[in-house]
Amino acid sequence: MVQPENTRFAAHLRATGLSQEELADRLNAHIQVLTGRPGSITSRHIRNWLTGKTRWPQERQRLALRAEFGSDAYELGFKPRNSAAVHVFTAEGSADMDPEEIVKRRHFTVAGTAAIGGSALPGTGSAAIPLPRFGMAQVDALEKAFDRLIRDDDGTGATARLEAEALAFSEQALALLLSGGMLPERVRSRIYALASSFTGFAVWAAVDRCRPEHAQRYVDRALTLARLSGRAETELRVWRHVSILAGQRGDHNEAMAAAQVARNSSACQRDPLLAAITSARLASVDAGTGNARAGRRALDNAHSAFDRADHTADRDSWWAFFDAAELHGLSALVLAKLGEYEEAEAHLHRALALLRPEYRRNRAYYTAHLALTQLRQRDAETACGTALTVLADRSALTGRTRKTLRRFDRGLAGIAPGARFADAWTERFHDPKGRL
Repeated sequence: MVQPENTRFAAHLRATGLSQEELADRLNAHIQVLTGRPGSITSRHIRNWLTGKTRWPQERQRLALRAEFGSDAYELGFKPRNSAAVHVFTAEGSADMDPEEIVKRRHFTVAGTAAIGGSALPGTGSAAIPLPRFGMAQVDALEKAFDRLIRDDDGTGATARLEAEALAFSEQALALLLSGGMLPERVRSRIYALASSFTGFAVWAAVDRCRPEHAQRYVDRALTLARLSGRAETELRVWRHVSILAGQRGDHNEAMAAAQVARNSSACQRDPLLAAITSARLASVDAGTGNARAGRRALDNAHSAFDRADHTADRDSWWAFFDAAELHGLSALVLAKLGEYEEAEAHLHRALALLRPEYRRNRAYYTAHLALTQLRQRDAETACGTALTVLADRSALTGRTRKTLRRFDRGLAGIAPGARFADAWTERFHDPKGRL
């Protein structure tokens, strides 16, 4: 392997845990948000930066790098070939500066941006975001951007690009607060809720990709912004993400505590649909700890609250996914944890029958769990046929679905080694051109 010439940039990349392809996607997302034009960075650009073949990225690439890493190009190890000065970009504009001045300017600019949400908010490269002129049209545009992220997530699931877009949009929301002066409480609350929603989306995107170390970076920021918004529904959503994240890390105590905080939210008292989704999460944590009685009770509460809910009420777009199909899907996951595989399979069939066509990510996820549930009932041939259908749309296979398929693959090897249908699955699953 060729040793990188730009060791600073290589160190920053290693710290993120991102692949070169994932970083390219994230930088393109920043370019889209920052300039309004799609980015065209590929893994080849990243390799050229690492090897020193490209010593000074283009202007919008430097903007994207700063938004992603929170560091100026010089701090990332880049330097123009024929100049000791570095062209830097700030909220005030751009200028050629000596490298020694960059750190001073960056600290000044980041400190100014941190004042938007208080010193408790960790920075995420906000100095790279030019301050917009405040107007409610910009707030409306951010809400439409959030809805678009939700639609993209429903389709193909979370990606590194969507995660980066969400973080960039969160910074834009906070920049609006800085540019708008003293705003009415209603407007201020709306913008903080948006910033939290975008940051919470980044948490979810990292969880869906099975990247808990990424998700954990954004949790405190999402919670702080949610509390500043004063909206219980916004904070509830973050606590639900925290519970799922803790479960992914194997921290059952934190998963339970976060699930209970969400379930006890005043938002659940006002809206039975939110009570249903938080009860379902609580049931999952109970089942994961082996408490079958509590898990069943919480699951019954979820179904009861769902039946009482007004499903025509106007809610944030985030909650649109929680319909009868999703409740059946979540019920199946709880029952599978309790070893009730036949009942779990029945719920999965109902979930897949009711699932809306645009929810491709969820269809792949629940179909993978259906295959795993059938395998656990030792119906290996049927399970293989089910699992093979998941591979037909690899673009919708997020980290959680891939992880489920790997569990299926390991289980199949123990139950039906050498069977013709098992060999057919193994050949497809381990295809080098589409290896999971």
